[in-house]
Amino acid sequence: QVQLVESGGGLVQAGGSLRLSCTLSGSTFWLYTMAWFRQPPGKEREFVAGIDRSVGTAEYADSVKGRFTISRDNAKNTVYLQMNSLKPEDTAGYYCAATRSHDVEFITYDYNYWGQGTQVTVSS
Repeated sequence: QVQLVESGGGLVQAGGSLRLSCTLSGSTFWLYTMAWFRQPPGKEREFVAGIDRSVGTAEYADSVKGRFTISRDNAKNTVYLQMNSLKPEDTAGYYCAATRSHDVEFITYDYNYWGQGTQVTVSS
């Protein structure tokens, strides 16, 4: 049974940085394309960044390009999201997701496994 566990969220001032981690267990990590989504209060869950299972190609939402970096360590079964220059509008619950697709997918429907989420709050 695939399980995803996130960590690294917290409270940070605008302009600060955080690094989120997500570790997959119960299956072979390199078989999965991984992604981060976020859900601000009262809004729908949205794609933030993804990294494919093959060559490590990364995709980003326009709102985070140049500020966030997704990476993966197959030896540690872990995907990371480095978040720099954080803004109050980045405040949300952040969720890790996994799919067997070869390519990064951009909608929640295409991901089979989800973590429990970690809260990121950016104060102004």
